[in-house]
Amino acid sequence: MDDALLAKYQPVIGLEVHAQLLTRSKMYSSDENEYGMAPNTNLSVITLGHPGTLPKVNRTAVDFAMKMGLATNCHIRRDNLFARKNYFYPDLPKGYQITQDKTPICYDGYLDVRVGEEVKRIGVTRIHMEEDAGKSIHLAGETETLVDLNRAGVPLIEIVSEPDIRTSEEAYAYLTEIKKLVEYLGICDGNMEEGSLRCDANISVMLHGAPEFGVKVEVKNMNSFRNVQRAIAYEIERQIALVEAGEEVASETRGFDAVTGTTNGQRSKETLNDYRYFPEPDLPPLIIDDAWLHRIQAELPALPQQLYARFTGELGLSDYDASVLIDQKEVAQYFDGLARLTPNAKAAANWVMGPVKSYLNERALAMEDFPLDPAQLAGIIELIDEDKINYSVASKQLFPYLLEHPTANATGAAEALGLLSKTDGDALGALVAQVLAANPAKVAEYRAGKKSLTGMFMGELMKLTGGKADPKQANQLLRAALEG
Repeated sequence: MDDALLAKYQPVIGLEVHAQLLTRSKMYSSDENEYGMAPNTNLSVITLGHPGTLPKVNRTAVDFAMKMGLATNCHIRRDNLFARKNYFYPDLPKGYQITQDKTPICYDGYLDVRVGEEVKRIGVTRIHMEEDAGKSIHLAGETETLVDLNRAGVPLIEIVSEPDIRTSEEAYAYLTEIKKLVEYLGICDGNMEEGSLRCDANISVMLHGAPEFGVKVEVKNMNSFRNVQRAIAYEIERQIALVEAGEEVASETRGFDAVTGTTNGQRSKETLNDYRYFPEPDLPPLIIDDAWLHRIQAELPALPQQLYARFTGELGLSDYDASVLIDQKEVAQYFDGLARLTPNAKAAANWVMGPVKSYLNERALAMEDFPLDPAQLAGIIELIDEDKINYSVASKQLFPYLLEHPTANATGAAEALGLLSKTDGDALGALVAQVLAANPAKVAEYRAGKKSLTGMFMGELMKLTGGKADPKQANQLLRAALEG
């Protein structure tokens, strides 16, 4: 679509993110909450809603909901009620979903996200607790639909943003921040492919300066952040084209086809009346007292934006380095521990983003599987900073040795391997003289102006020292001899 036409309209986007909680049991029953089990095995009469059964709220799920609320700067509601949301899908065994309607446990929050060089504040309307539905399975070539109810009753939180998002890039950044938060908090694994993190996007367009939002369309079935961004971009252009043609945008639910990159109509949008909300008669009010709330506040870990502020402010790292380091919780925590053991934060960042990540990627390992503790890596950095070993020897010889001998310390290993630099100026000066004496023609060329030969001389010198000479000292002695 023409850029001028796109610029004529203002997209308005709100996101609804469902996060499956990493509890051991389901939201209102003791049924096991585990992904990948044989179909229809994690079930009981409570999940199936048999007559005479009574639900009970999962306390850990409430803890997790409060943690996410605090992480998104929300108010925490002290008096919570549950409600029944009625709809009839084949994978909803009770015919209703126990959720929160008018009393979400978290409300009126916000999240600051980085979009390029700017920080955008996006409001969080509410976070409420509910249970998941089961899963309908459509096999290729089969006319019947299979239903797996293992997921029915799994605890969810739904994180609803304000309609503050204006571009697909902002939506991507917001989702990325939500994923990092649930992972840092340890409440959800953030896996969109397995459905543990799901996103619906509410999208409308209006002319710039218009007093009211346009007609909202909800887009579902997006299983990656990239597909959320693609779906929003497509839907914005589709709605603009309709408005420009004088047609109405229908209020409906649409699905996203990842193959074609298009959305398609599924059903007209339900109104709240269609769900026939009413108070859940089988659950008493949930009261959160001061002691409970204070315990959750005390359990919060350092969160991505807090670590970003520390890494860029206190440690002086660049925006890029800090952003890379906080992308994964375990990497950020490892670096944070390392940076507390060495004054050279930049070197620590380079080691974590370079050799450490390379080692993990080559072996398809997670950060928690890395064999060296931060103190060992800090020992390597200290040896380099004290000119006792150069980076090349440290990364190619000492680091691999420590990986194979994770109980050793850097200094002891360097001494045992004979890797410590030859820093004796007289001895190194004698080797410099030996290199020049062996290459008189090259010396003459250098002194005639071919300064690029410095690298050749350094290479010869490093061969004589076994790569152990301090490069800075060696370069100074070499240049002094060549210029003399």
